[in-house]
Amino acid sequence: MLNTAEHLFRTRGYGSVAIADIATALGMSPANVFKHFHTKTSLVDAISSRHIENMIARLGYLDTEKRAPGRLLDFVKQLMESHLGDLERNPHLFEMVLLTAKDDLQCGHRYRDMLVDELSSIVEDGIAEGVYTVTDSRKAANSAFLALACVLHPVMIANEKADILATRCEDVVSLINAALQSPLAK
Repeated sequence: MLNTAEHLFRTRGYGSVAIADIATALGMSPANVFKHFHTKTSLVDAISSRHIENMIARLGYLDTEKRAPGRLLDFVKQLMESHLGDLERNPHLFEMVLLTAKDDLQCGHRYRDMLVDELSSIVEDGIAEGVYTVTDSRKAANSAFLALACVLHPVMIANEKADILATRCEDVVSLINAALQSPLAK
C-alpha cells in the first residue's frame, strides 16, 4: 500500500491524489485503505518515515577511520547529495516536505532526531579524539543541525547550482568544525 501511494504522490503530486485513487490502484475499496491509514496525511507520514530511515541507513557506512571533522563533512555531503537526488527524481517532493512542516508530522521530528543523533555521535567521537572541545555533544549537534539547514533543507537547495552548493557545504561544515574546536565552545 505504501509503495503504491508513494508512487502516486511522487508522480502526480499529493494534492492530485485521493484515497480513492490509491484504492483503485490497489484494487480495493477506499474503506480498506482508511482501515490502515485514517487520513491521506498519515500515509505521507508513513511514507516519509520509511524514506528517512532508509536514507539514514544508506549513510551509515561513513569511514570510521577518519577523524571527526572529516566524517562530519562526509556525512553532510552525502546527505545533501541524497536530498538533491530525491528532488531531481521526485518533482512533487516539495508538496510532501511542506505538508510535513505545516501539519507537524511525526516523520519531521524523527528526521530531526535521527540527524541530531548522527551529528551527536560524530561530535562525541571528536571529543574523544581530543579534536573538539565542547562539553555538551547533544547541544552542539542540535546547533550544527540548525546551521546545516542551508545545505540540507529542500527549499534551500532545490534551485541552487551544484558547484555553489558544494562550496557552501564545505564552508558551513568548516565553520561548524571551527566552532567545535574552539576553546570558547566549552
